[in-house]
Amino acid sequence: MAEGNKDADKRSLLYEICRRIVWLLFHTLLPVRYDHPERLQGDAPFILIGNHLSLLDPVVAALAVPRYQVHFLAKKELAKVAPFRWFLRKIHTIFVDRHNSDMEAMRACMKVTRNGGVLGIFPEGTRHHQGLMEELESGVALMALRSGVPLIPVYIPGKLRLFRPLNVMIGEPIPMDDLRAEGVNAQTCQQLLARITETYAQMDEAKKKIKKA
Repeated sequence: MAEGNKDADKRSLLYEICRRIVWLLFHTLLPVRYDHPERLQGDAPFILIGNHLSLLDPVVAALAVPRYQVHFLAKKELAKVAPFRWFLRKIHTIFVDRHNSDMEAMRACMKVTRNGGVLGIFPEGTRHHQGLMEELESGVALMALRSGVPLIPVYIPGKLRLFRPLNVMIGEPIPMDDLRAEGVNAQTCQQLLARITETYAQMDEAKKKIKKA
């Protein structure tokens, strides 16, 4: 578990400015509503995961966490453009090589949870337009099991649109205690990935039922 909350409440100035601007937009031009927001308002550390449809998904997910700065994982390719690289580093983004075993990124992620912070991951690795959490990067399971912190799913059912409310679902923490008791290995990682996929399938089904009601 985490060794305290040494860095949990530290936000970069740029992150805080962006958060205030986004809050205004999400309450006016680009309305976003969160189902069960209290599930992301508890004490850190925890890992937030989300499905990925749009470049703005991290913004949608981050605003649901009012108490902490979310340290998101991002593919290293995004660091190739200098202004974008500067911005992402200023908001404490962790760059990762998706195609190789990136131990430096893994250590940075573990440091976030160890210091009582919030880690944000999109397990699909890139934006998907078909299927829902069907092809997942195995690293998220490894980090979740090793960290010993809660894994909280956020389901973003669509893209931001002017004056059209986007209803974002926040799920309950995905159970992992039994898998951690078995040890962190390839089998338990695959089992956790299957649970993530099933969790999102259930959230999607619940969203469809709400629309029909």
